[in-house]
Amino acid sequence: MIAALNRLVEFVEQHLADEIDLAGLASDLGTTEYHLRRMFSSLAGMPLSEYIRRRRMTVAAADVLAGRDLLSTAVRFGYGSTEAFTRAFRAVHGVGPSDVRRDGGPLRMQPQLRFRLTVEGNTAMDTRITDRPAFLLVGHAWRVPLIHQGPNPHIQSHLASMPPEEHQRLKALGDTEPAGLLQVSADVDPDYAEGSELTYLHGVAVASDAAVPEDLDVIEVPDGAWAVFRSSGAYPDELQATWAATAADWFPSNPWRLRPGPSIVAVLERAEDLSTATTELWLPVERG
Repeated sequence: MIAALNRLVEFVEQHLADEIDLAGLASDLGTTEYHLRRMFSSLAGMPLSEYIRRRRMTVAAADVLAGRDLLSTAVRFGYGSTEAFTRAFRAVHGVGPSDVRRDGGPLRMQPQLRFRLTVEGNTAMDTRITDRPAFLLVGHAWRVPLIHQGPNPHIQSHLASMPPEEHQRLKALGDTEPAGLLQVSADVDPDYAEGSELTYLHGVAVASDAAVPEDLDVIEVPDGAWAVFRSSGAYPDELQATWAATAADWFPSNPWRLRPGPSIVAVLERAEDLSTATTELWLPVERG
């Protein structure tokens, strides 16, 4: 995976002024665009789309400083007008092209990334691979922004609005794995960008032919393989650390890759105040 990400970075560098065919590159690398984007975002700390934008504006800054025609520079980097280019330039550098030409800066330059393999993973990850038939995720769903670290106040607000008896009703409906009350993230941006919207469902898993109450939302999950990561400790910190470790440690050293689908967290045990918990993180996978 490290080699594939470095090939991706080189490919981006060679095509900064072109349309970038990520699907074609992923196929050549023996992986998928979805997996490539997710691994890049997890390890680089930014979405691939944001990295490409920063690199383009870094290279474009040289044209601006050289006094080249602004419209030609805009078109070179895929912008149809100087106004659109100026907005993108300002979003990256904090100043417009005219300011840079006058003052020489300031510029926020994005260096070309290099991914390196380091000796980590000295803590064993409690993982299993399981094949599951198609099932349904049923419960209450909301659109919320993605937050990488700490509790998500938007989710907390929705859950707090639910009466206690509703949690019990949902729990009684569950009849298949993943067991218990579940935290489901679906329709997630492949770049996994902070603040991007996703569908969050609080509910349970039921058989694909189960009768579902009409007042509940449903996510259909096809059959396939799942990597299940178990963790215990401070919540949600330990869960989020496990999530990060799947990208940094587990996927680069195992013959599996992410496939499109919801990610699921099953809370198996928890403190009354939810300060600590034992959880299972379910990620949809396929052999690479």
